[in-house]
Amino acid sequence: MARLAAVQALYQIEINGIQPTGANVDAVVREFVKHRLGQEIDGDQYAEVDRDLFADILKGAASRLRDIDGMISSALTEDWPLERLEAILRAILRASVYELLVRHDVPPRVTLSEYIDIAHAFFTGKEPALVNGVLDRLARVLRPDDLGRGRGGGSKSD
Repeated sequence: MARLAAVQALYQIEINGIQPTGANVDAVVREFVKHRLGQEIDGDQYAEVDRDLFADILKGAASRLRDIDGMISSALTEDWPLERLEAILRAILRASVYELLVRHDVPPRVTLSEYIDIAHAFFTGKEPALVNGVLDRLARVLRPDDLGRGRGGGSKSD
């Protein structure tokens, strides 16, 4: 749930035109912690989440936005540049690429699975496949040793 909340917060930052600076992102973290995470909203009880993971993903993705966007763009086709993707899809990709880049405590296959599931929560079309393709491509660049283990015969060449 922390990953979903981070995606929602990244989406909020972009949609509201908030500059992803430290103080602005800290304010979004505080707002989510105080008013959303573990709270009841419009009769729905929102689950409690790992607040540290939530804050790490949100702050990390926001602080490295340029680099992350460059990585995502490199994995997309010219027909579908990053700017053409829906804002929620950009948020999913940004959070997941941050995790692949920095969170070496999380196996890349777990990261891929978690964010593909999040994509399925928002989309019923081809978007989850796009998330899968982009993340798979980037994971093979960012974490090649981690992906080589535990797959089929375990060869690093697959």
